[in-house]
Amino acid sequence: MRKILVIDDEKPTLSMFQLFLKVYGYTVFTAENGEEGLKIFQKEKPSMVITDIKMPGMDGLEVLKKIKELSPKTEVIIITGHGDVDLTLEAMNLNATDFINKPIQKKALDSALKRAQERISLLESNEKEVSWSMLDHIAVVDIQGNINASHEDLLMEIYDEVEKNKDTPVLLRFSENSSVSGAGIGILIQILSRSLENQQKMAMTGLSDNMNKFFEIVGINKLARIFPTQEEAVAYLKGHEPPPKPAAE
Repeated sequence: MRKILVIDDEKPTLSMFQLFLKVYGYTVFTAENGEEGLKIFQKEKPSMVITDIKMPGMDGLEVLKKIKELSPKTEVIIITGHGDVDLTLEAMNLNATDFINKPIQKKALDSALKRAQERISLLESNEKEVSWSMLDHIAVVDIQGNINASHEDLLMEIYDEVEKNKDTPVLLRFSENSSVSGAGIGILIQILSRSLENQQKMAMTGLSDNMNKFFEIVGINKLARIFPTQEEAVAYLKGHEPPPKPAAE
């Protein structure tokens, strides 16, 4: 049974999480502040942590930073309020692996938990998080797990290879469990900017709703088109759809 730690200064929120997460089969630990949460984390070593971002005393960003220092592979989901764009960006820069907004919606919580579980399973299986292959004359780069600074060399190596034939369109195919840290966003911007400079056609697909929102916040959607399905992305890459409008300045 997987352990999960929830940190939030609002008791009703903690009670709600306990109710849901126990039903889902987790062993649940709760803390009402960051300091208490870190003590429980060091003792119980849960593979997953959910923490509110705004708390008195040690806030969620500080909790996130310390947990990642102690255990970089721990999945940390942050709870933000609608409109907390700057805080969300800062959290993703600190390698948070996902975010959910208050008030907590069951569907959003279910999706975040599912993605976190899949990422943990991926790490345990040692399956490659990034790989590429040719599919019907399209270079398809498969991305899963949490993409961060540790993937820079591999992603750039793959793009260097793909870039050798600038006439070959590229599809970045994200899995539902994938997420991208702030450092990962920087790597993607490098690749997408090179693609634009080379006039090499590129598209993305497979992103979760959260990652779609995140890509819009940081402007990734202005560098390459994002499609809800692989079929639509492939049709665009094969020229069966009008080219995208120039990115706004």
